[in-house]
Amino acid sequence: MNILLLCDLFPPAFAPRMGYLCKYLQRAGWKVTIVTEHIEDTTFATLTGNQDITYVKFKTHWLWTLALDILCDYKEKRFFRETMKTAAGKTFDAVLCSSYRSFPLLAAAMTSRRLGLPMVVDLRDIVEQYAGTEYISHKIPNMLGLGKRIALAFGKKTIKRRNVILKTAACVTSVSPWHVSVLKNYNKNVRLIYNGYDAEMFFPAPVESPQFYITYTGRLLSTAMRDPSMFFEAILKLSRDGLISPEKLRVRWFVDMKSKQIITEEVRKYAGIDVFMDYFGYIPSEDVPRILNESAMLLVLTNNTSKGVMTTKFFEYLAVGRPVLCVRSDEGCLAEVIRSTNAGLSAVNVDEIYKFIHHNFEEWSNNRVSNSKRELVGQFSREAQAREFMQIFNHILF
Repeated sequence: MNILLLCDLFPPAFAPRMGYLCKYLQRAGWKVTIVTEHIEDTTFATLTGNQDITYVKFKTHWLWTLALDILCDYKEKRFFRETMKTAAGKTFDAVLCSSYRSFPLLAAAMTSRRLGLPMVVDLRDIVEQYAGTEYISHKIPNMLGLGKRIALAFGKKTIKRRNVILKTAACVTSVSPWHVSVLKNYNKNVRLIYNGYDAEMFFPAPVESPQFYITYTGRLLSTAMRDPSMFFEAILKLSRDGLISPEKLRVRWFVDMKSKQIITEEVRKYAGIDVFMDYFGYIPSEDVPRILNESAMLLVLTNNTSKGVMTTKFFEYLAVGRPVLCVRSDEGCLAEVIRSTNAGLSAVNVDEIYKFIHHNFEEWSNNRVSNSKRELVGQFSREAQAREFMQIFNHILF
């Protein structure tokens, strides 16, 4: 089967979903032709090899591009033209579009109509899940107080366009039960396909380490969505009670510079805990399994204001079987998976975090093995999810 894939990003550090899907579709003998925006990111370079990819470059400044998008759908129209060039002389069975806001949904819908093909839409994130305007990755200059207004106008337009296009899709997929419940208002055929992990890379292989590592990998868009305050408060209390020391316990942050700035600002609010912190940049995807397996605990940051956010990193944490600490509990989809797989703690208060870290720190010298329910974790493998996508295409085509 031949699939024409249009996606906003393929596949950067924070969105490898389509990269892994293509890997396993190819293994099943399917052919995927990819059209994507060009982004400078080599974190998942291993997933771009042997792929038929057309990169679309937008050379204007991001703010000017955003303005043109709001006014005249500049990116979508340009993306459609480039897609038509790529598709010329080729035969496809279906169009797949993957997005975290709405781009390039319009281009995909136009492509679907022009080629007379059914379209499947995969939404990794939606505007409604954000606490504020975090769906815009850059900070808009707040000239004359217009910055937030522009961001809100963009969000409103994004939702309106997305909802219209979803009605034309043969099927819609998304990443959590909450997302599915929202999107079913616009298309009745919405399927849940979680984010996940590649079982060839992520599996339990504990590494002995000289220190108790609590590790976080990923991004922080804002403390409204990912709030570390209760975690820092627990670290401060454990330190003051003499139960941990910086010589034995380290908190490792593998994050981008913007996230590091947010973290360090928060750390300064808790006098004395900075000595426990180590900061690193993003690392190549092939190095992540070792980083996770040498950790004694894996940290997930979220908040009860976050809606349905279940990142790839969380499922990679599940796969290696190390204890997961989720701060603060989303009291929803994420907490339920942690509970059902017995993966760790989805915390609602500082005392829970304090006891969880203390218990695991005490068990560390005994080389504690996590008792996650492995048979349940397996459902989140990327290969299993690729089979789910294949079933969808087979159903709409045959």
